[in-house]
Amino acid sequence: MSSPSSDAELSAPSPSSDAELCAEIVARWSRKVLDSGTYGDYQSMGLSNGQYEILRAVVDAARAAERRQGVDAADELIDRQARTACADRYRQGVPSGGPWR
Repeated sequence: MSSPSSDAELSAPSPSSDAELCAEIVARWSRKVLDSGTYGDYQSMGLSNGQYEILRAVVDAARAAERRQGVDAADELIDRQARTACADRYRQGVPSGGPWR
């Protein structure tokens, strides 16, 4: 018999690509940065330098959207821009330049 926590772990969806993983972590951290108003160190967030650049652009755009259109618009923008930017970043596979890029 399995425990409830192991059942939840087994049924939790996992990203099917590097681009999807990037989008999930960038969106998650973007919301935390937007809520707190401060950025952390990209390495402590588990992001590469390139992913951190995406995060910064997403947060800047989300702040502007939040001021103009409210929290819901900013939240939608975060998902959309993280997904688009990460798809572009991983379009040719894993970016070159080492793990920090």
